[in-house]
Amino acid sequence: MSTEKTGAVLVVGAGIAGIQASLDLAESGYYVYLVEGSPAIGGTMPMLDKTFPTNDCSMCILSPKLVECGRHLNIKTYTLADVENVEGEPGNFTVTIRQRPRYVDINKCKGCGDCAEACPIDVPSEFNQGIGERKAIFKPYAQAFPNAYVIDKENCIECGSCEEACQAGAIDHSMEEETIELKVGAIVLCPGFERFDPSELAYYGYGRFPNVLTSLEFERILSASGPFQGHLVRPSDNREPRRIAWIQCVGSRNCRIEHGYCSSVCCMYAIKEAVIAKEHSKEPLETTIFYMDMRTYGKGFEKYYNRAKDEQGVRFVRSRVYNIEEIDDENKNLRIRYAREDGSICVEEFDLVVLSVGMEPSGSAVELAGKLGLELNKYGFADSAALTGVGTSKPGIFVAGAFSGPKDIPETVMQASAAAGASAGLLAEARGTMVQEKEFPPEKDVSGEPPRIGVFVCHCGVNIGSVVDVPAVVEMAKGLPNVVYAGEYLYVCSQDSQATMRQIIEENNLNRVVVASCSPRTHKPLFQETTREAGLNRALFEMANIRDQCSWVHMHEPEKATEKAKDLVKMAVAKAALLEPIPQVTAGVTKSGLIIGGGPSGMTSALSLAEQGYKVHLVEKSDQLGGTARRIKEGMKGEDVPAFLQDLTARVEAHPQIQVYRGTEVKAVAGYVGNFVTTLSDGREIQHGVAIIATGAEEYRPTEYLYGESDRVFSLLELEEAMASDDPRVAGAKTVVFIQCVGSREPERPYCSRICCTKSIKLALKFKERNPQANVFVLYRDIRTYGFLEDYYQEARRKGIIFIRYNVENKPLVEKEGDALKVTVTDHVLGVPVIIDADLIGLAAAIVAPESNRQLSQFFKVPLNEDGFFLEAHMKLRPVDFASEGIFLAGVAHGPKNLEENIAQARAAAGRAGTILAKDSLESHGVVAVVQQDKCAACLTCVRLCAYNAPRIRNYAAEIEPLLCQGCGTCAGECPNKAITLQGYKDKMQMAKADALF
Repeated sequence: MSTEKTGAVLVVGAGIAGIQASLDLAESGYYVYLVEGSPAIGGTMPMLDKTFPTNDCSMCILSPKLVECGRHLNIKTYTLADVENVEGEPGNFTVTIRQRPRYVDINKCKGCGDCAEACPIDVPSEFNQGIGERKAIFKPYAQAFPNAYVIDKENCIECGSCEEACQAGAIDHSMEEETIELKVGAIVLCPGFERFDPSELAYYGYGRFPNVLTSLEFERILSASGPFQGHLVRPSDNREPRRIAWIQCVGSRNCRIEHGYCSSVCCMYAIKEAVIAKEHSKEPLETTIFYMDMRTYGKGFEKYYNRAKDEQGVRFVRSRVYNIEEIDDENKNLRIRYAREDGSICVEEFDLVVLSVGMEPSGSAVELAGKLGLELNKYGFADSAALTGVGTSKPGIFVAGAFSGPKDIPETVMQASAAAGASAGLLAEARGTMVQEKEFPPEKDVSGEPPRIGVFVCHCGVNIGSVVDVPAVVEMAKGLPNVVYAGEYLYVCSQDSQATMRQIIEENNLNRVVVASCSPRTHKPLFQETTREAGLNRALFEMANIRDQCSWVHMHEPEKATEKAKDLVKMAVAKAALLEPIPQVTAGVTKSGLIIGGGPSGMTSALSLAEQGYKVHLVEKSDQLGGTARRIKEGMKGEDVPAFLQDLTARVEAHPQIQVYRGTEVKAVAGYVGNFVTTLSDGREIQHGVAIIATGAEEYRPTEYLYGESDRVFSLLELEEAMASDDPRVAGAKTVVFIQCVGSREPERPYCSRICCTKSIKLALKFKERNPQANVFVLYRDIRTYGFLEDYYQEARRKGIIFIRYNVENKPLVEKEGDALKVTVTDHVLGVPVIIDADLIGLAAAIVAPESNRQLSQFFKVPLNEDGFFLEAHMKLRPVDFASEGIFLAGVAHGPKNLEENIAQARAAAGRAGTILAKDSLESHGVVAVVQQDKCAACLTCVRLCAYNAPRIRNYAAEIEPLLCQGCGTCAGECPNKAITLQGYKDKMQMAKADALF
């Protein structure tokens, strides 16, 4: 048996999960083979228009990751490839992959598209969901990586037109299939999902009626890169709809077709589509969502739902849809027949119907699982090992994303980072053995040279191009002082545009670069990296935001938007002429981590980091590890939580790399990413390179429903403890009432606590188990048993548990009558009061953020949201990072979630932390504040105001720690003596921008 492990990982599937896992692994010191069955990486996310709940442009936030993944030295991508066989053991697998021919040489192809223009064959576009066409030689989408075309041999007539058109000689019809053998230490499966095919349900009319669409088809209609360039029209006749309906749970929550699970994301994406559709419509648009339960359980989701309902005019109809019929007229409108809750049958007419289709495992993923011998659940998804977050039935093989169950992008990204962290833990001894270090060319000395500026203007599909006259902006830029090149690009952030940018910088000897496109917040690092690859200092780059600050806010004023775009470009060019190189400061990395919070999340993070080979300091304020989970007896899938905690605690305490500090709190924090110094309440100082905040949350103490007045009114945690200890009040109970949303979804706490519905149902089933004759009621607003948790809801209904929905305006009334409890609730079907004489009442109390979060947020200079939970850097793509580098978050400190989800996020935080600890040194960002010490009065203004603790007073003057400074400019703006300057934002630069504008 081999003892040496291989420092490479196979990642199967290149959607957002595969991309994130690959990037994390490559940054942590492992070589990655990324295998994707389609011609390009990206998966489903590039097909989406916007993402909820932030309404970010999907492609805009994904594109930097596509480019980063595509050009990473330690990621080797195989597209059109499938895994054929896997042999070996954890640490040493031999994988055989089969790569199908592309018939285009990706090393020669320039992505120019001349071949597609010459191709005479049109076929339906898979990327556009069959709406619109592509050629037999095609690139899946504009920003695709590899930036190369592919020939669809099934539809190619081999006429030779593409060969004649291709000046690069990239077409090769003689290409053959290849078999490739790879040696890897671990495998991460991210094969994604397939959308449910609604033609299986004839009563919806999909495939028969042209104005019945799937949600993904509607995404492509809304998308600026879609077949209608973002114009909201019906595919059947290009007419703008006035009434659109969404039908929920199509292919989900349907036991008749063995899709009993909830697909988890459909409610939110339907709301998003309804909101965005209104923005795309020139005329007033009526949007209606037909649903059973509104499952807006994620962070920020409930507020998004409330805004759509109360402010944006989206109509919600709780109902059961019977069928859709096409009205027999030339308009081809649609008639929906449905039943309301009270049993009344209604009929409504719509121009367009969107089916919110669910997720199901792809056939290829199920086939791959069979080859690997993985256990699948009854629905065909990967059956993850209990309370591991990403483990499978096979050691050394991990799973991430929708193949382990339907989930949204943040959970997918979390699992991807968790799988990367788990792989890194398995292969710690082989870290760094197979990777290469990226080397940039020597930096050009541009001092003394007159400015030679290049301007790159982006169409961004039609995000910018449909509003701003991009050619006019480019033409104007050509005449600006110091500009020697100006050009327009469909997507300047795409792989091919980045390569072209490098080439143009070199050919034109540019020494300053201006990009006019979208947000610097998401894209500036990408363009700065390209600038460095061309031999320029990253500070010689400037951006003009002509999307967020121009086309998006002036979409109905194209002429004014164009003039504003010109002004923004003029200002950026004026500033660029004065830009100066900024030297990068480097510092070493302390190879250890600090974990705050000793619950399951904190302990899992600690163990995961320690397994990667790093020293860990675990700080817990109480005298015991385990946190609130000590009160939980059973996990959502029936796991023995006390046994799990006992094992986890023992492993943490026994690990030589983990030092545990009980009864201790954080009292002060100093330093920066890679080099933090934290002082504990016992006076000890800890030096660490990263920190993970996993402080947990608390159960809300209700003030309603006689809680605290009657000893037979429990919170769910108290009820679970009472059941476990055979409390006589529980043992003798014959009628039990659970009341949902106690303290959640209220004005003071306008979020869903996520776990309460499932927890109540699990406890209700326990009561039925103990006493099948017991009367058990669940009083609810929406049942939110998402994913496979839906099975418990169905089981509860089968076993006679009675569910009664109440309105928030008419909540249940709990009264005391002697020793008895009387619950009055209005029946949602009959509309009459129902009186229940209850022996026990269980209150599904909210999960609330602890007050201690506020102090920690000040120590680490990291933000909280309005509910007191820690706020991540980006809801979709950076769900465990803070904006401040080197600090991560995990568990319910981030927001309510169940134990399995907390463990996945804890592993993810450790995985992300490992990308920093794997490095020997870190560079500053370049744009930092600098103090002119002879002007500094040591007044402490900068010290008091800095959100990142960057300024220090030394020798009676302030100094700025460059690696800690985030370049926000607060200190420079507030310094009374103007002793502080923000590099890249000097007064003369700002004045030059003002002069250019006026």
